[in-house]
Order: sequence, then C-alpha cells, then structure tokens
Amino acid sequence: MGKDRSMDIKANTHVDIQKQQPKVRFPKAWRVTWSPLRVTVMLGVLAAYYFGLTGTFWAVTGEFTRWGADIMKLFGVNTGKFQYLKLIHYQGTVLTRIDGVMILGMFLGAFGAAYISNNLKWRLPMSWVRVGQALIGGMLAGFGARLAMGCNLAAFFTGIPQFSLHAWIFAVFMAAGTFVGTKIIRLPLFRTRARLVKNNNGISKYHDIGKVSKNAQEIHTVMFIIAIILTILLLIHSFAITTVLGLTVLFGLAFGFLLEKGQICFTSGFRDLWNFGRTLMLDSILAGMAISSVGTLVFIMLGRTPKIFWAGPNVIIGGFLFGMGIVIAGGCETGWMYRAMEGQVHFMLVGVGNVIGSMLLVFVWNSWAPVLAYKYPKVNLLQIFGNFGGLVVTFLLLGICYLLGQVWKRHVLKKSL
Repeated sequence: MGKDRSMDIKANTHVDIQKQQPKVRFPKAWRVTWSPLRVTVMLGVLAAYYFGLTGTFWAVTGEFTRWGADIMKLFGVNTGKFQYLKLIHYQGTVLTRIDGVMILGMFLGAFGAAYISNNLKWRLPMSWVRVGQALIGGMLAGFGARLAMGCNLAAFFTGIPQFSLHAWIFAVFMAAGTFVGTKIIRLPLFRTRARLVKNNNGISKYHDIGKVSKNAQEIHTVMFIIAIILTILLLIHSFAITTVLGLTVLFGLAFGFLLEKGQICFTSGFRDLWNFGRTLMLDSILAGMAISSVGTLVFIMLGRTPKIFWAGPNVIIGGFLFGMGIVIAGGCETGWMYRAMEGQVHFMLVGVGNVIGSMLLVFVWNSWAPVLAYKYPKVNLLQIFGNFGGLVVTFLLLGICYLLGQVWKRHVLKKSL
C-alpha cells in the first residue's frame, strides 16, 4: 500500500508540474536555434541592403562612442575639442541618429528572439573574476575597435565587403589577438572553482521548478508586451522624422533577431577554431561576407561611396587589442548585445566596458592619430583592381581564410589523437 501511495504522489506531482509548465506559444521552427550559415547569409544580404539604403555600413561601436560623449556632456565636459567625435559625426541624439535607432532596434529584436526561443533568464556572473573579465575585456575591445575605426562589424563583417584594405589588416591582427586571448584565459587566475554546498533538509531546490517556470514566463510575457509597445513607438517616432530612419529601425530589429536566433558570436568563431579546431561559425561568417561583398559592390556601382579608412598602425594595434579583448570578455560587440537581452548580466558589463573603452580612445585620439593614422593611405581595392578585380581579390582572400581554417582544424585534430 505504501508503494501504491508513493506511486500516486509521483503521478500527481508529475501532473502538477506538467500543468505548471509554460505553454508553447510558437512553432518549433521559431523556438530552436537556427543554422549559423543560414543566419550569416541572411545577415550578409541585409547588410548590403542596409548600405544601399542608408549610405553607411552596419556598425555599432561608433554609436557606443557617441553614448560616451553624451555621458561626458552630462558631467560638463566640452566635447567640441575632441577630433574623434567630429570624425564620427557626433550630433543629435540616439533617437535621431541612424546608428542610434538601429541599435535600439537590435536590442528589441534580440529580446523578441530570446523570448520566442525561451532563452530569457536572469543570470549573474559566477565570480568577481568574471566581473573583472567583462569590464576589462570590454574596455580593451571598445578601445581597440575605435582605434582601428571598426569592430567585428565595421572593420570585418561589413568592412571587408567595403573593399577597404584596412579591414583585411584588422582581420589578421584581430585573429592574432584572439589567439593570445585564448592563452590568457587559460591562466589559473581565470579558472573558477566549483563549490559543493551541503543540502541539510533533503529537499531538492528544484522541487518547485514548474511553478517557478510559470511565474518567470508570466513576467517575460509582460516584458515582451512592453517591448512590442516600445518597438511600435520607436517606429512611429522614426518614420515621423524620415522614412529612412524608420526603415533603419526595421533593419535593426532584423539584425538583432537573427543574431540571437543563430547565436552568432565572432568571439566563439575564433576561440573555437584555436581551442578545438571547430570551424562552423567562422566558415559561416566567411560565407556571409562573400554574399555581402556582391551586394555591396552592386550598390557601389549604383553610386554609393564605400567606407575606406587609414591602413596604418592604428589598425594593427586596435585589431590586436580588440581580438584579445573580446576573448577575455567572452563576447564580441554583437555577441554581448543579444546575450545581454537574454538576461546575462556578465554581458551587460561587457557593454559598459565597451562604452568606457571607447571614451578613453576619444581622449587620446588627438595626440595619437597624427602618428598612427592620418599620415597613412586609405586604400580602396576597387580603385587598384577595378570593380570585378576587387571582387575577385576579395573572394580569393576569403577562400584563403577558409583554407587556413581547415589546415588549423586538421592540426588540432591530429594533435588530439
């Protein structure tokens, strides 16, 4: 009889938990993580159309720098004396700048994707070491990105399709920086120890997991509704200013949604390559850049001006610092954005570090730029090789990157045998 009663309790508990589990609101195809290749190809196409619509490329750290300038203004700092802010056209507010509303759209799109995928969860850093990694790594990445005139977007994913030599230099030294970063995070300082906690009452802390999930889901649903309202208000506001600004919000929503659905992180692309010989993410990113290069070239031939920057030591130093920083932080500029929207506090701190690092670069640019940037050429591959030749050279270099990844993959696999 005791056995039957035990079975009844288990059955009733199972039924209760099933009743308390959140109901599935979206089809499985929308809830699962999407293929990185599928997502990066879509991002490449969207990035090309974004350039064609706005005349600028998909980028984020420039706007983070403007946020830093906004903060400096609050403390009474005269921002007019900084050359860098003039260089990145610092004016208006986050709600009137193309990059500003696009990034707001990215945050909202990523949050929506996280809700649909049931990835929303408030997660705190595991230790103070992780807090330090987030802030220091974020600062290095922010400083390096602005020194090099671009991050994993403007100096890599959308920079290479602009046919700017500086983007290729950045790619090489970013890769080197990520390699060094993987060595740094293996140091004993960054290893967290698992702690075993004795459970004295014999009751599992997960015994009420169904109810907790239901309560959390209700909160998330309210947040999702608020996000929809904010999205509508942002669209109304932006379209009221200009049609282009409104369309920019839509692009931002798509960028953020896709990044979260594909879990696209440039940090993991390089880190997984160096540590484990996995190339799926990096290969997908290369494919996205190849697609974007074709679309970008079409718009350049239709009259758009490509974004070309100095191919100087600033790119070498900045690319290396950026690559090292994103590995120490655990996420790149786009990676921290969607992970922050999933509720990961660590990556919110990475974002704070990015803004701080960008602000620091603003303070030193006046004295550094004449030595590291201004006296070096802005090299446009299309001007050297022509439109078709520039595209061919870009494809060849992307192909070489793919082959080098495969060589390293075989090296790691051979070493592990």
